[in-house]
Amino acid sequence: MCASWHGAAAAPGPIVTTKEGRVQGFIQNGVAQFLGVPFAEPPVGNLRWRPPRKHAPWTSVLKATSYAPICAQITTLGVFAGPANNNEDCLYLNVFTPNLDPSARLPVIFWIHGGGNFDGETPGYDGSKLAAQGHTVVVSVEYRLNLMGWLAHPALDAEGHLFGNYGILDQQLALKWVKHNIAQFGGDKNNVTVGGQSAGAVDTGLAMVSPLAAGLFHRGICESFCPSTVPTLASAEATGVAFSVAAGCGSGTDAATAKCLRSLTAAQVEALAGTASATSQYIVGPMQDGTVIPEQPITAFTNGHFNHVPLINGNVTDETNFGLAITEYFSGPPRTPPTAAQYLNYVNTTFVPPRYPAGSAARVLVRYPLSAFATPQLAWDRVGTDSGICGQRRIDRVLAPQIPVYAYEFSDQTAPFYFPKMPGFLSLAYHTADIQYLFPLWHGGPDGIQHPLNNKQEDLSDQLVAAWTNFAWTGNPNGLGNYPWPRYTNNAVKPAWLIEDLPVLSTLTDTQYSALRKCNFWDSLTVTN
Repeated sequence: MCASWHGAAAAPGPIVTTKEGRVQGFIQNGVAQFLGVPFAEPPVGNLRWRPPRKHAPWTSVLKATSYAPICAQITTLGVFAGPANNNEDCLYLNVFTPNLDPSARLPVIFWIHGGGNFDGETPGYDGSKLAAQGHTVVVSVEYRLNLMGWLAHPALDAEGHLFGNYGILDQQLALKWVKHNIAQFGGDKNNVTVGGQSAGAVDTGLAMVSPLAAGLFHRGICESFCPSTVPTLASAEATGVAFSVAAGCGSGTDAATAKCLRSLTAAQVEALAGTASATSQYIVGPMQDGTVIPEQPITAFTNGHFNHVPLINGNVTDETNFGLAITEYFSGPPRTPPTAAQYLNYVNTTFVPPRYPAGSAARVLVRYPLSAFATPQLAWDRVGTDSGICGQRRIDRVLAPQIPVYAYEFSDQTAPFYFPKMPGFLSLAYHTADIQYLFPLWHGGPDGIQHPLNNKQEDLSDQLVAAWTNFAWTGNPNGLGNYPWPRYTNNAVKPAWLIEDLPVLSTLTDTQYSALRKCNFWDSLTVTN
C-alpha cells in the first residue's frame, strides 16, 4: 500500500510514501492535508542564489500537519502578507486531496501565491474546497522572494549555473516533485494546471514562456495579471551590482564578491529589500535571463515560442483599489483617502515618455476627468484598472488564435475586505478580492481581518470553483461546450467575456467589453517598452 487511512479522524492521519520518504498528514472534512512537505534542500549558505537542489531522502515518517515557516520577506503590502521574517529555509509545499488512491488520477491544481514576488505565503490558502467540490488535488508552494528569489549579479551569473530567476526555478523544482510524487496522493502527473493570482499569475505566464517548464504542466490560470514584459538581464545586473555596493560587498564581479554576498546574514539582505510599506530600489523580480526566460513574454506569445496550453486569463473590476488601500493604510495616523492633487500627480507622472507618447497624460485627464467621479480614489481606480485590463486584452488577442483562451472579469463589488475600515475608502472588487471565493476564508496575512462570504457570495464561489476545476479536468471551464463561459474571440457579435458578478454570471462580446474599459483609447497610447 502506498497510502493508508488510519481509522477515525482522531486517530493518526494518513501516511503517503513519496520518492524522498514517508509523510503523515491529517484528514479534515473529508480532505487529506499534507502541510510543510520539503521539496528542496534549504537554500542557505553556499546554496543561496543557486538553483534549488532536490531534497535528500529521509527515513522516519515526516509529520506534515502544519505549515512550514514562510519565506524571508519584509514588505507586507499592508495586511496582505507577513509576518516579516528572515527565514531562508522555506522551500516547502502543501497538498490537499480528496482521494489518496493512486488509481484516481485526479487533475492537479498547482497554486502559486501572489505578493509581487517579494512577499506572500501559502498559509491561508485552504485548498479544501477546490479539492472536495472539484475532485482535484491542490498543491500550494513556497518559493524564494525579493532579493533571495530574484537577483542577477555578474559574479553569481558567471558561476556556471542557472541564475537570476531563483524563485521561478523553485517553482519548477516543485513541479518536478509533483511529477514524481503526485500519483501517491491520487493526482495525475499528466494533468497539471499551474495557476496563481497577481505575482502568481505573472509566474504562471512565465511558466508558459519558459522552455524549462515544458511538459511539467498542461493548463494555466492567470488571475490578475499575465505578464507582457520583464526587466532585461542588463538592467537586472546593474541593479544587482548596486545592491552589492549597498551591502558592503563592492562593485567587483569576481568569486570573492560572490562569497561576500553569500556571507551576508539574511537580516542584512532583507534590510536592503525594503520596508514594511515599500520595496527598495534593488527589487527587480523575474527577468529575461536568456535561459529560464529566453525572451520577453509578449515576444514569445506573438512568435508562438511558448508552451501551448489552454489558458484562463482575467482580472477584477477594481484592480487599482488594492494599491490605493495600501497607500491609505500607511498614510497615517490619521489615515487619509487619496486627494485630487495625488490623482493628478499620478496621471502626470505615469503616462509619460518613454513608456507612453508625449501628451498621453493630458489625453488621460480628458477621458477620466475628476468631475466624472464621486471621489479622486474612484477616478484613480478606473485609470489604473482600465489601462491594465486593456493590456491583458491585448495579450488575449495575441494568444487566442493559438490556444484556447477564457477571459473574465470578477465584478462582485460587495466582496469582503480584509483591511481595517479606512476613512472614505471604497474597496469594491479590488485586486485580491477573488481569492477568498476559491480559497475559503482567505484574508491575506495574519493581520488581515477574516470575513465569511454571505449566501449569494457562496453561490458565486461555488460557480467559480466549478469553473476552475472543470478547467483543470478538461481545459474548458464549462467541462464541455461554450456555456456559460464562452471561449474568447474577437468576433464582434459573439460572447467573449465572462462577467463574474451577483446575482448571476453574464457575458459580453469583445466589442462591448472594449467599450466598457475604453480599450480603443488605451490601445492608442502605444506602450513602447
